[in-house]
Amino acid sequence: MTDSKNHSQETASPQGRVFRPSSAAEVIDVLEQAFDYRGDVLIELTTGEKVEGFVFNRCATGPRPYLQMFLKGQPGMREIVYSEVATIVFTGEDTASGKSWEAWVDKKESQRQAESDAAAADARARGNL
Repeated sequence: MTDSKNHSQETASPQGRVFRPSSAAEVIDVLEQAFDYRGDVLIELTTGEKVEGFVFNRCATGPRPYLQMFLKGQPGMREIVYSEVATIVFTGEDTASGKSWEAWVDKKESQRQAESDAAAADARARGNL
């Protein structure tokens, strides 16, 4: 499977930002960002309840769009219907911020080269090379 995202473009992290969507389309857009975010988010519901955690799944289509999140400091998960979302705050540290695809590839290549060098040195020490 190939990752089809364009990894050469870095986008600013929404960390620390507060979103108050005013339409269903804006809710969908912000919750897509929350799904892609690699940190916790705080969601204030239309009831006033605040829920904080990591968004790990969502279904933006169908008669009842929803998201699922692991709750911060609590076991289990919570399902929230999109229509209940009033405010989204990107509270947690974005663990992927500033890390590009190219940096990951360079790191992996460096690790592979180090492993190859170590294997060659071991083989030479055993007299196999």
